[in-house]
Amino acid sequence: MKIAILDADGKKTKELETPVFDGKIREDIVQKVAEAEKVKQPYSNFPLAGKQYSAAGKIRHGRRRWKTAAGKGISRVPRKIFWRRGTQFYWEGATISGTRGGRRAHPPKILSMINTKKINKKEAKLAFLSALALTGSAEHLRKKYSSLKNQKIETKLPIVVENEVIKLKTKEFLSSMGKILGPAAELAIQKRKVRHGKGKMRGRKYMKSAGALFIIGKGEEMKISGVEIKGANEVRVKDIASNGARLTIYTEKAIKELEERIAGKNKEGEKEKKSARKETIKKERKKKENN
Repeated sequence: MKIAILDADGKKTKELETPVFDGKIREDIVQKVAEAEKVKQPYSNFPLAGKQYSAAGKIRHGRRRWKTAAGKGISRVPRKIFWRRGTQFYWEGATISGTRGGRRAHPPKILSMINTKKINKKEAKLAFLSALALTGSAEHLRKKYSSLKNQKIETKLPIVVENEVIKLKTKEFLSSMGKILGPAAELAIQKRKVRHGKGKMRGRKYMKSAGALFIIGKGEEMKISGVEIKGANEVRVKDIASNGARLTIYTEKAIKELEERIAGKNKEGEKEKKSARKETIKKERKKKENN
């Protein structure tokens, strides 16, 4: 597939032949893999919460009189002893959720939050290629963004820019996005607004839009706020195409790295590095043993 490389003014400077966006679009597999890649932060209450009371002892429900609630006219609720005078005890309800300072009835369970879904290697590769192909489809981009349904996307997708574009300052970069993306430029920059409802009082005052995803190559730096930035070697299916095709912009260097990643050259390089590390560790151990 031939793709155009754009400069800061949105003009085509050259063409690049690449197989990165030639994958068959399979939205079902993309969504399956995106769900498997999602990570939720597990949270739950402290295991001993509501069970750490200072006074010792629980009320027993036996028929004998000593240290029981028999003849006291009180409900059969777990209680703790506050004071005692001979055989007379003063209890107070504890532990269960219906009592003051008791544990929660049904607290969050950590096991329910851990994602245990697994994906085959071939299926994961197919999903990644399909996700990249989705970013190059104007039809699927309109499905994702309702504001683009009745608008014509002038720039041919996928959007690939020169490496110099990421070196621009914020003001120049924003004007460049307007020239490159046209009507889709409003979607590219993240917008923040105050949330409706009670969430404002619970540490979630602001809501932020996702904005565009900018994929850069190794060694490239981008210090522009309002755009999500990912490296070509670390980008995943959920970043590109979770719930539809995301507005994604690539640098020229990122395309070359994605080609290597698809071909599996990066893995070969990683294996060589690991084997070299193992050899150095072995040599160091031998030196220590000899000494």
